[in-house]
Amino acid sequence: MPSREAWLSESEADAWLDLVALTELLPAALDAQLTRDSGLTFFDYFTLAQLAEAPGRSLRMSDLAAQTNATAARLSRVVGRLEKDGLVERVRDESDGRARHARLTAAGVRVLAEAAPGHLRTVRRLFADALDPDQMARLSELCRLLLVSLDPDRVMLAQTLAGRAGRAGLSAPPR
Repeated sequence: MPSREAWLSESEADAWLDLVALTELLPAALDAQLTRDSGLTFFDYFTLAQLAEAPGRSLRMSDLAAQTNATAARLSRVVGRLEKDGLVERVRDESDGRARHARLTAAGVRVLAEAAPGHLRTVRRLFADALDPDQMARLSELCRLLLVSLDPDRVMLAQTLAGRAGRAGLSAPPR
């Protein structure tokens, strides 16, 4: 049996269960809208958006896996499907022939641009419109505090947190 110190307080338990509910419900709602309207999952959209932001619309597969918090196997499956659909292509790394890059194609940019308005309406309805500017700033601060323990080396969010302006597929059209 856990020691007394291990148990959560009532307020900690409430906050934890609220966070668990949010982390379960929000991805499902985003997936449902994107799948219905664009035939993409949220992970597909996020992957395409990461590539749209990258120099030359290309990222080394290992870097893309880190930025999307995906295992190499999961990312390979998703990129393979996106490649089959003509949205992404895999190319050999010019400096390291063993490594591969995922590169967003013109068709991928088009699909991302077409998916963005509906996705952003959903994000606005479920998230942005629910909070006032002060609440939004506080939420961002709280998320960053939690991310310190979840991603202490900032592997997933290194690029995401570094360049906040002009986020392709979020605050700017895909390039």
